[in-house]
Amino acid sequence: MKKKLKASGRKQDIVTFKVDQSLMDAMKGIPNRSRFIRAAILSALNNTCPVCNGTGTLTPDQRAMLDEIKGKPVLKRCEECKALRLMSGGSQGDAVH
Repeated sequence: MKKKLKASGRKQDIVTFKVDQSLMDAMKGIPNRSRFIRAAILSALNNTCPVCNGTGTLTPDQRAMLDEIKGKPVLKRCEECKALRLMSGGSQGDAVH
């Protein structure tokens, strides 16, 4: 099982990166951008896809494994929370909680 990452509270390294103007405009109202960015990065690292490990790309073997799970996986939008849910292709149920 993957260990959950959390902020250590100590300042160790400084990381800088470039953003486009639309992202900078969207972040202008955030009072503590550093804390927001740290939290967003930790959240992203703790919520990576267990199959592709966050790369966004599947190997042919990974794709074949997913295809074997009771039909081809289908993304369906939950009617209650509007989140996308991964359903098996053989499932006839609605994508709800």
